[in-house]
Amino acid sequence: MRDLQTSGDLALLRCAEMAKADAAAIAGGIPGSRLMEIAGRAVAATVAAHHRRRPVVVLCGPGNNGGDGFVAARHLKEAGWPVRLGLLGVREDLKGDAAWAAQGWAGPVETLSPGLLDGRPLVVDALFGAGLSRAIEGIAGAVVDRINADRLVVVAVDVPSGLHGDTGQVLGRTLSAERTVTFFRAKPGHYSVEGLRRCGVLHLVDIGIPAAVLDAIAPRLWLNGPALWRPLLGRDGLADHKFARGHLTILGGATATGAARLGALAARRAGAGLVTVAVPRAAMPVYQAAEPGNLIVESEDAPAFGRLLADSRRNAVLVGPGSGIDERTRAACLAALAARRAVVLDADAITAFAGSPGQLFAAIAGPTLMTPHEGEFRRLFADLADEPDKVERARRAAARSGATVLLKGPSTVMAAPDGRAVINVHAPASLATAGSGDVLAGIAGGLMAQGLSPLAAAAAAAWLHGESAFRFGRHGLIAEDLIARLPEALDAALAIN
Repeated sequence: MRDLQTSGDLALLRCAEMAKADAAAIAGGIPGSRLMEIAGRAVAATVAAHHRRRPVVVLCGPGNNGGDGFVAARHLKEAGWPVRLGLLGVREDLKGDAAWAAQGWAGPVETLSPGLLDGRPLVVDALFGAGLSRAIEGIAGAVVDRINADRLVVVAVDVPSGLHGDTGQVLGRTLSAERTVTFFRAKPGHYSVEGLRRCGVLHLVDIGIPAAVLDAIAPRLWLNGPALWRPLLGRDGLADHKFARGHLTILGGATATGAARLGALAARRAGAGLVTVAVPRAAMPVYQAAEPGNLIVESEDAPAFGRLLADSRRNAVLVGPGSGIDERTRAACLAALAARRAVVLDADAITAFAGSPGQLFAAIAGPTLMTPHEGEFRRLFADLADEPDKVERARRAAARSGATVLLKGPSTVMAAPDGRAVINVHAPASLATAGSGDVLAGIAGGLMAQGLSPLAAAAAAAWLHGESAFRFGRHGLIAEDLIARLPEALDAALAIN
């Protein structure tokens, strides 16, 4: 199968990996003070570019994040901004590059206190960086609480203080920034749900760390974007025929017939050459009276479904949308997995194994994608559901099950069994509508029918799903609208450099 393409530009680094990048740059001859100077100057430039000149207070912590703040304060003052600087701790205790940065600041260093916020200044938050490991308390907590209560405008350095860069957890309390300036590569916490709420506009700044340092780090996590999978789309071979573009078979249910139909239409729009919906005899008239391009066949039970899969041209299977939480769905899942086709398990296919997840996992032997929302995830991975690190949660679920896991949400995480993972945030809130998940599953199934690996199909489907919603507009979206906009989304993905 055609797999995900790696992209250094879209790599996300955990805090330890970012520390390795810094260390590699310094070992390569770039002084840490030089990196700090560029970082602090970029923070000041961001403030100046997006805000009118006004009183600003720079809040500095005792580490390198505070050092960036000292540099930013110096540049703002030199540009004519009225600047006050508050330090958590005392100047004499600063070490390394932070001490160097403090030496360059010629103004007063005031003790951190809520009084620095009198007069509603703009706040540069350089208190704590992405690697903070404990809750913010004491005077720093009081300052954070005052900023939040007064709703002051905040420009954060690296992350808003209190937001963990790896997990996106809020450590006791955190700020809500209008803008966040981070360096070299973003972190997974920036794209967590709390990160999306708290970081505001994210500015990613090149501070001179060579991209080549990524070779040694070997990132395994990326922000989703067309660069990861664009080369796998857009098959325009003149000799292609419908079977060359894959044949997706979908298990349709007896009552919730719209779900499988949405999935089928989405798969066809995504490029699958043929889509068959296998349905109970009593429901066949409903399906046959609907979309004429969907092939409808009778399939009452698992043996009938298995016989369909004896045709090797049926190279991909989707089970779950509206299929029912019953033995028919369970048996169809097991038949599809036994046939070692490319399989997408969604909705009812996941819930049907809530009482026996081990049976499902033991059956997974071929390319498989599961697409749970949080509730469905808990049904299969109850012991992982409270893990605060969503990326780690999806990775552990993928390793345990043998399937690629697409864990849905405002920040959707896709993880393969080998540990590679992708975060998708290219999705508006309007996707919270009935049938949206059926469309996503259909897109993924259609792409897997065309030969994409589960991880590549999941990443492409998630982005295209969101792009279709963006192209519809902010209001009034229903699932059917996503399918109509999918060709535009595909064109957009293929056009983005």
